[in-house]
Amino acid sequence: MHHHATASFVAVFVSTLSLLLPGPPVEAHNITNILATFPDFSTFNHYLTITHLANEINSRNTITVCVVNNAAMADLLSKHLSVYAMKNVLSLHVLLDYFGAKKLHEIANGNALTATMFQATGTPSGASGFVNITDLKGGKVGFGSVDSGKTDATFVKTLHENAYNISVIHISTVLPSSEAEAPTPEPAAVNIISLMSAHGCKIFADALVASDAVNSYTGNIEGGLTIFCPKDDAFKQFQPKFKNLTVGGKQSLLEYHGVPVYQSLSMLRSSNGLMNTLATDGASKYDLTVQNDGQDVTIITSIVTARIVGTLTDKQPLVIFTIDKVLMPKELFKKAISPAPAPAPEADAPTTSESPKSLKKKRKSPPAPASLESPADSPNDASADQVADSNNAVKIKGFKIGSMVLSIWFAYLVM
Repeated sequence: MHHHATASFVAVFVSTLSLLLPGPPVEAHNITNILATFPDFSTFNHYLTITHLANEINSRNTITVCVVNNAAMADLLSKHLSVYAMKNVLSLHVLLDYFGAKKLHEIANGNALTATMFQATGTPSGASGFVNITDLKGGKVGFGSVDSGKTDATFVKTLHENAYNISVIHISTVLPSSEAEAPTPEPAAVNIISLMSAHGCKIFADALVASDAVNSYTGNIEGGLTIFCPKDDAFKQFQPKFKNLTVGGKQSLLEYHGVPVYQSLSMLRSSNGLMNTLATDGASKYDLTVQNDGQDVTIITSIVTARIVGTLTDKQPLVIFTIDKVLMPKELFKKAISPAPAPAPEADAPTTSESPKSLKKKRKSPPAPASLESPADSPNDASADQVADSNNAVKIKGFKIGSMVLSIWFAYLVM
């Protein structure tokens, strides 16, 4: 009897403990990958990527995405909305709660008002960013934006469910909203320079205005833009090196501080790794590495490591961070940077300790191959010793080869 009581107590204790202890970590989801398995929703999926809404969906732990098929999207595309307005419309279809098929058919009192990602932006007035879910007669479930004031679409089927994490459901039509579809002014296209100038990044802002790089920045805002803006102290120290760059080099360096996607601080913390920049162009990689360092986020190039020290603005699709160093790409600065330029353009140019006579001899020697002029691109810097050798070294090598040929020829005669 005592044994059974003990066993029962243990069972109840274990059961209670399992409820109190935290469950397994929530699995990360990827809305783009989920919808990729449903070709009939490819247009909706495409615009989640174009508007960078996919990243925001993936960063949420509890979410419901109401998707429409390609035919329904065709009606929306015929309105020729801007990217900003399109993002607002799609944001209205992202509910900030979990609604699986079972929950949709068991709505308390037959009606539920739920906030959307559009409401979370703070753009809509009043409750225009909310969606009304109604349990209709005959087992149907209706959806309507508060802005429209009626039921606009019905639940068709579930595409994907991961309980209380993400639900992806097919609804019949796009939810209309005059507020979501309203023309939206391009955010900060005229603000980025004034924002930087007014918040300790005036030197970088002035350099940007004086360069064609400013067009790359403003031209990429609509599709998403992350700017790493060096503080004035950092750029002031860098000025001598910046002035020594060519016009094209200055433009590349400035564009190197922009990433053509929207990346909030939380996104950067969860997406460490290589990133392309506005300067990336074909063979010119101009990439950088994002890496966490405790609570800090660092931006790493092969030359420097900078730290994000502040945020000037973070409003989709633009975010501007301040950093404590100027980012220097390896494409412009292949080796350790010294304030004074090297005495000759080649990295392995002769040192000033050599006599003028020996310098003259070296100028007469034929130019080194391209691989020797860029030791950073040649393996193990093997060419450095070759360039450092005098012309006599070449003669010695030639003599050794000639001696070998003579020896073989002499051996042949003896035979």
